[in-house]
Amino acid sequence: MFEKVKELLVEELSVKADDVTPSAELVNDLGINSLELADLVLLCEQNFDVEISDDDIHTFVTVGDIVEYLSKKAQ
Repeated sequence: MFEKVKELLVEELSVKADDVTPSAELVNDLGINSLELADLVLLCEQNFDVEISDDDIHTFVTVGDIVEYLSKKAQ
């Protein structure tokens, strides 16, 4: 799951692959702004066939938060 999320960040949002770790903060470490976060959410919804509510988006601080969320949704 982490590798797929990392791939989306690198390929779709032009984040440096070396910067993407489970503990990397989306805004502070990766420089993702609110529009890019919205894009990432849409990409995750499409690629993982899940629906992410607006309330849940606010819990995404780190890459690991997204991975954990998607892992739970996939079960």
